[in-house]
Amino acid sequence: MPTFDDVAAGLEMPLAGAMESQRSIRRLRPDPVDDETLLRCIELAMKAPTASNRQSWEWVVVRDPDVKHQLARLNRQAWSVSKRIGRRRPHPLSADRILEAIQWQADHFEEVPVVVVACLRGSRPLFPPMASASFYASIYPAVQNLLLAARGLGLGATLTTLPLWSTALVRRTLGLPRWVTPCAVIPLGWPRGHYGSTTRRPAAEVVHLDRFGNRPYVESPAAAGPVPDRLSSAR
Repeated sequence: MPTFDDVAAGLEMPLAGAMESQRSIRRLRPDPVDDETLLRCIELAMKAPTASNRQSWEWVVVRDPDVKHQLARLNRQAWSVSKRIGRRRPHPLSADRILEAIQWQADHFEEVPVVVVACLRGSRPLFPPMASASFYASIYPAVQNLLLAARGLGLGATLTTLPLWSTALVRRTLGLPRWVTPCAVIPLGWPRGHYGSTTRRPAAEVVHLDRFGNRPYVESPAAAGPVPDRLSSAR
């Protein structure tokens, strides 16, 4: 099992390099992740900005096999519905690989060494719409920091919300009070595969100036080149 000292130098990776090679890693080895490595990831996650600097995060680190089993059941229940919906729509071939990876994660969820559940203090307001939409603004920057820290340390990670289909059941599973809302689930572990460059559409094709449809950065259809499938990158 790598220790934090073994992988700490990875945090010196250039930021652009981490961003350009970050992807969702769902196939993880069962090897343990030590507390120092995990806590460093969460410390870096908490450097993210938050609304009014409230720092209202709560992080539940799940190692207990029984708790992981309950989260795995919730994950599989949601995935059993989602994959049926997804199969009704045409997908590029690359999407099949992503679906296979999601299925692998569902089948092996209990084997993940650690699952981090990112939570916020408070409940998502239903009204006004602006408050409802902005509720998660304090958690997702922190989750992205966590994913980038994992990338630098060589950990595999991905963000999923499948186990959160029932907030009540998640609260019961994790012993969360009603004033703490689970927002994201991040399985973490040493990857079975490896990180690598990702494929994305050119920025010029999706940047609009002042009004939608005005894309001055695309010089011509020929200059833009072929548009890759939306799901062609390995997430």
